[in-house]
Amino acid sequence: MLPSLKKNESSVGGPSPVSNLGARPASQGIRPGERSAPSVIGADLLITGNLISRGEVQIDGEIQGDVHATNLVVGDTARITGGIVADEVVVRGHVMGSVRGKRVLLQNSSHVEGDVYHQTLAIEQGAFFEGKSRRSEDPTAGMGRFEAPPETPPAA
Repeated sequence: MLPSLKKNESSVGGPSPVSNLGARPASQGIRPGERSAPSVIGADLLITGNLISRGEVQIDGEIQGDVHATNLVVGDTARITGGIVADEVVVRGHVMGSVRGKRVLLQNSSHVEGDVYHQTLAIEQGAFFEGKSRRSEDPTAGMGRFEAPPETPPAA
């Protein structure tokens, strides 16, 4: 059953029932440390360029560039040609480039050609890994995550 879109006499002067459908009150916005829904790069999507996210990203498509995120899942059908920097990285697909993460998991379907810089690393039986593994206390330090490009002033 659909909600009635007519105004009640009791709502006169108040917000319209339609005006805030699905809206969060400002006091309930996403707080630091609170997880939001992951961003998904679909299997039919090709990105040429870098991808930067402050949240969780799941990649099922192809990226030709670097990926910076907080949490990253490289899906079975994903292909990344470039470097990865994230706190947590789960790889199920193909990565050609370095992987930098505090916690890195290469699952059995993964194919990684590049060095892995990590605090903790787990490699499942059947995973393909060609490169060097380097343990570091903070493998993501100094990688410039979340830097926005400088804004260009509007033309006068």
